[in-house]
Amino acid sequence: RGIRGRGLANACCVEDLRALAKARVPKPFWEYVESGSWTQSTLERNTSDFADILFRQKILKDIGERDVSSELAGQHCSMPVALSPCGFGGMMFANGEVEAALAAEKFGVPFALSTMSIGSIEDVAAATSKPFWFQLYVMRDRGFVSDLILRAKAAKCSALILTVDLQVLGKRHADVKNGLAVPPKPTLQSAINILSRPAWCVDMLRSRRWSFGNIVGHAKRVSNMASLSSWTAEQFDPTLSWKDVEWVKKQWGGTLIIKGVMDPEDAVLAALSGADAVVVSNHGGRQLDGAPSSLSALPPILEALEAANLSSMEVWLDGGVRSGQDVLRAVALGASGVMVGRPWLYGLGAAGGDGVTRCLEIIKEELELSMAFCGHRSIKDVSRDILLPPRKPFY
Repeated sequence: RGIRGRGLANACCVEDLRALAKARVPKPFWEYVESGSWTQSTLERNTSDFADILFRQKILKDIGERDVSSELAGQHCSMPVALSPCGFGGMMFANGEVEAALAAEKFGVPFALSTMSIGSIEDVAAATSKPFWFQLYVMRDRGFVSDLILRAKAAKCSALILTVDLQVLGKRHADVKNGLAVPPKPTLQSAINILSRPAWCVDMLRSRRWSFGNIVGHAKRVSNMASLSSWTAEQFDPTLSWKDVEWVKKQWGGTLIIKGVMDPEDAVLAALSGADAVVVSNHGGRQLDGAPSSLSALPPILEALEAANLSSMEVWLDGGVRSGQDVLRAVALGASGVMVGRPWLYGLGAAGGDGVTRCLEIIKEELELSMAFCGHRSIKDVSRDILLPPRKPFY
């Protein structure tokens, strides 16, 4: 197993995988994954708000046979967890998106491929045997967007995730200071960053791609990295509206998930627009700093949907999940499931697909055991009854 297995046997929690990844991945790519926008207060709240929710421990219950399997967007899952779409996966480990997709497929959880992935839709489709999800950014070039949707259809993607909170880009200081670029710019500092991680360098020699595989060679006038940089800078569309959601739904014609919802009114509008699910998410604290955590936004969104007789729509949580206990907390508060981003990137950065598998094993074991301590055998029976009143009320 070589470098893939090194340290994994002793990885007991997601934080252990984080430490392994930090030691292996060059600084610019590591800090791209790790950092948030501006002061990073939203990023910090995403995780700290979970810690303020305490469990109600029960005893002398039959917890012998436990089941955490679930269903997300009509897909059976070994637990109510999906791998969130994340850019730059292929810079954490060679062919990273393919490695992660294969690990998710084998484990029985959904994998969502980002528009800004290094590996392309076609790369993942060729390597996997089951449908995966595709995440879409609506660019100014609607012809390119239509082509992306057609490529996702051709790859037999089973759901489309429309991310709606990136009309403008949040200011991420770490990326500015590091001069983040794909591939790395040929500067002295870049050379120092890269050469200080020899295991990463050796592994990346296997990489099939060093640029954004869904864009280069597909978007008009984007054939190399120079043209990609200028194209990307002008393509995010600040005029995106609910009419565009209707257009995407018509183009796609399948299961549509809207990601980036933080306001109850917007959740209702998403349901009325025909979305099959919404993801409560603040983009991992990477967009609007000073916003509430995703977790604290979840209860009022659920209440608004119930008041509008729209509670049948699935509501997932994304942001701040670092353990199986966090998954249990989110489900207890009413989430249909959760999406994890940084945790699977930590596993990927640590040891490729093996690291992603270890991440999922850790989360599932923590989820099962914590559920048992709370007196339940099935995740389907979990409710707010397993939680104590919050020390900082937000639900």
